[in-house]
Amino acid sequence: MDTIRSLRCFVRAVELGSLSAVAREEATTQPTVSKLMAALERELGVRLLERSTTSLQVTPQGMRFYQRALGVLAEYQEAVAEARGQTETPAGLIRLNAPNAFGHFRLNALLAPFLAAYPQVDIELILEDRMVDLVKDGVDIAVRHGRELPPDAVARLVGASPRLLVAAPSYLQQHGRPKQPQDLGRFDFIRFAWLPDGDVLTLHNGERTEIVHTHSRYRINNALAKRDSLVAGGGIGLFPLWLVQDLLDSGALVHVLPKWRGQPQALHLLSPSRRYQPLRARLLLDYLAAKIAELPGYNAS
Repeated sequence: MDTIRSLRCFVRAVELGSLSAVAREEATTQPTVSKLMAALERELGVRLLERSTTSLQVTPQGMRFYQRALGVLAEYQEAVAEARGQTETPAGLIRLNAPNAFGHFRLNALLAPFLAAYPQVDIELILEDRMVDLVKDGVDIAVRHGRELPPDAVARLVGASPRLLVAAPSYLQQHGRPKQPQDLGRFDFIRFAWLPDGDVLTLHNGERTEIVHTHSRYRINNALAKRDSLVAGGGIGLFPLWLVQDLLDSGALVHVLPKWRGQPQALHLLSPSRRYQPLRARLLLDYLAAKIAELPGYNAS
């Protein structure tokens, strides 16, 4: 029996909840995976999985074995990497997950040079705004904004972008300018949809903090669409600098209340805490950390 392969398939069966899903990952058939699981159970003399036509459940013994198997696989991967040493060549698939706007606007352009440098590496970039389950979804690296992060992931802070109040000159010419934070309640405010308490802003100027109630008749669940609506003169918005730096440089947008800012938007690279990271993933992590820090609008004062 191929013990390492059986352990790997068992771990992924627990994480994915489906032998068919494991088979798709392994580019094999569901009966093949079933035979591997049956052989593993015979060797151990223990029932690990309860299988039916509609579900897959882990037995108590199987869950305990799963925790140990994670460590065994991690040790094995580390031993392989150490044995290969400097002769190891980065190769294989990296599953990368990122928010839609950041992926389209910034991340996509960073990946072509990496692929050119490592011709044996493939990247699967999935853009979605939900917080994914890195283990269950088989994600090697996730890019995420904000400070609320999953507790079971390794997070690497790679940048922080100031959040500024901005608007189009045409909107300010028509509606005037707020002179102080509390004036914002009298203007059209464009914000992200679905945020709890999204109409309440916390602004600071280095000396004091103000809680401001805004009025958002127009709420959007896509950052690039929010950006377009500001340029069209739809109102005032609180935006991270990485998303509007080019528009400020061109004059399409201008600062509003320039002494006041929101909390900086942090950017983290996440990786699964229980899975050994292969060389290809470690290289991409380091590459993205360096390149993101150089993007316009990050780590600016």
